[in-house]
Amino acid sequence: MKSLSYAARVLSRSMRNSVYSASGPLGSCDIAYTDWGDLDNPDLIVCVHGLTRNCRDFDALAQVLSATYRVISIDVPGRGNSQRLASPAAYTYPTYIALLWPFIASLKARNLDFIGTSMGGIIGMMIAAMPESPIQRMVVNDVGPFLPKSALQRINTYLAMDFQFDSVAAVAQHLRRVHEPFGPLTDAQWAHLAEHGSRRGTDGRWRLAYDPAIREPFKDVINEDISFWEVWDAIRCPVLLLRGETSDILRPETALEMTQHGPATDLVEFAGIGHAPALMAPEQISTITDWLSRKG
Repeated sequence: MKSLSYAARVLSRSMRNSVYSASGPLGSCDIAYTDWGDLDNPDLIVCVHGLTRNCRDFDALAQVLSATYRVISIDVPGRGNSQRLASPAAYTYPTYIALLWPFIASLKARNLDFIGTSMGGIIGMMIAAMPESPIQRMVVNDVGPFLPKSALQRINTYLAMDFQFDSVAAVAQHLRRVHEPFGPLTDAQWAHLAEHGSRRGTDGRWRLAYDPAIREPFKDVINEDISFWEVWDAIRCPVLLLRGETSDILRPETALEMTQHGPATDLVEFAGIGHAPALMAPEQISTITDWLSRKG
């Protein structure tokens, strides 16, 4: 990778902001997404972010991948620039898949790969487990089919709070504390996450760019471990499993078990990182690009 600043690398290749109007059993939703690379490229990668994050988390990775693929990075409903859902109870995986599946199918890719971080990885696993899934290769970033309640309860401690900030710089400082396990990001990278992960309200204060209502269904599932190994075992495409060395969401024994049954899985751990690798560091990006080139 050339020695360019983070901002210069991201801006050096074109990105388009678009919206897809999706319909599901619980109503319609405008889904925002970024679209990188050649629109006519039939080789497509879909990226989906974590619980409270947004599609711009993938800018650095998408900028590199778009030299070879068309890259679509999606704001899950209720996050980023996507529409918020009318009912808090709708913030569930069945709803996400019901809304995202038609969008992904409409892209009519010849080859479709999927990259998902945390919540996005679970969405990818559920789609890949479908009998007619179009996903041919999948990168799962720091999540698995077993979620320990202790980690879910940790996430809920900040999800339950209504943060307000005086500036984007204050948002960046907050993200450094809450998401320290992302790894040793640069000042520019934290600023990027803060800029795209917050919105200024009519009162002049900044808030995180997700619907606070996403906490409602989440808080109902944090008092017990969650297991869905049957989904994992139904996946047939090859998987690159990424894990932060100190992750509490993806325990080492869960990651190891994921390589022993279910889809053919390559496991890579990143030292000194927890939940979840931000996929901004050159080492993390090259791990993904090298794996895709080998599995192509």
